[in-house]
Amino acid sequence: MHEEVTHPCIQHKLALIRDVDTGHKMFRELATEITMFVCYEALKNIRIKAVDVETPLATAKCHMIDEDIVVIPILRAGVGMLDGILSLIPSARVGFVGLERDEETAEPSTYYEKMPHQIKNGISIIVDPMLATGGSTVAAIDMLKKQGAKRVVVVCIVTCAEGLQAVEAAHPDVQIYAASIDPELNEKKYIVPGLGDAGDRLYGTI
Repeated sequence: MHEEVTHPCIQHKLALIRDVDTGHKMFRELATEITMFVCYEALKNIRIKAVDVETPLATAKCHMIDEDIVVIPILRAGVGMLDGILSLIPSARVGFVGLERDEETAEPSTYYEKMPHQIKNGISIIVDPMLATGGSTVAAIDMLKKQGAKRVVVVCIVTCAEGLQAVEAAHPDVQIYAASIDPELNEKKYIVPGLGDAGDRLYGTI
């Protein structure tokens, strides 16, 4: 299951973040802003509870979030999306997954993982700017489910049909939210037109 979030504000910011002339400072700011918009949509089904709140005038019937939320950025580029979602839900816990893609085979290997135990009963949100082949995303979901995660959502900025198909084939219960579904992967397994290397552009390591 996947959803492309096509709000005009996202499309405007996508045009800016794709631009080859956008420097790393603005790229980081745009990644944060786009993440906020996409996560706003991705969080629409989280569990809430009814509460009574005393206003200066009367008692108001309100609602508050009623489940643990764990955000898991895939290192390193996923960290560039962390501030965006934490600005929406500051109380969210954070886990980390380090996955490195072999440039020859495009297959991921794990070099780091650290998860809060709340993934077992809460909702886990994997964030990574690029969902390309889907290999790293599938590996991250595999890891979370082995540790007991039952509800997993994926949020990315740009993806493509090949990556979506790979994740949905391996984990049909996981919802994917993206700001753009691009046409294809090139021979090096980079999304086209994409953003380039999101990690390099976030951290100025080009």
